[in-house]
Amino acid sequence: MRLTGLVYRAHDPRWAFSPASGRGAAQYGGRFNPVGREALTTSRRPETAWLDAQQGFPFKAQPMTICAYEVDCQDVADLTDAGQLLAHAITPADLTGPWEKQARAGRRPASWIMAERLIADGVAGIVVPSFAYGAGAADINVVFWHWSNTPPHQVRVIDHEHRLPRDASSWRAGA
Repeated sequence: MRLTGLVYRAHDPRWAFSPASGRGAAQYGGRFNPVGREALTTSRRPETAWLDAQQGFPFKAQPMTICAYEVDCQDVADLTDAGQLLAHAITPADLTGPWEKQARAGRRPASWIMAERLIADGVAGIVVPSFAYGAGAADINVVFWHWSNTPPHQVRVIDHEHRLPRDASSWRAGA
């Protein structure tokens, strides 16, 4: 499917100079990307982006930079749709399994195997429920594996007024 519109991402202000980077995700891995695979996890609502960025600690909120992105992306699979799950031979357990526990135990999580299969099939991103603590039915994420500033896989940060820093020099050394 083609996904158009806006998505949002909240991240540590230290990385505000690189709002479309997937390097952190590649370094640490995530539910839908193994270590070494870049991913850009965004949300359909700014509230969901905030919730996801707090990583289960909504009452100890830390400063976040929230960015909006213009999306015009082909090759997106909507895994919130039962028909799409069936078409891609994905079970709900593939999405919801304890990926961190499995990875720590040296096993490849089902969500990583699923992601690698979809990527090999040319899928650029997926629409999935948020699995953050406190997430509800309205909390939907979009995880991109292939993105650029232009279609067919456009995920472009909105910063027309150039408010985001251009490099890391705004941070003091050792901070």
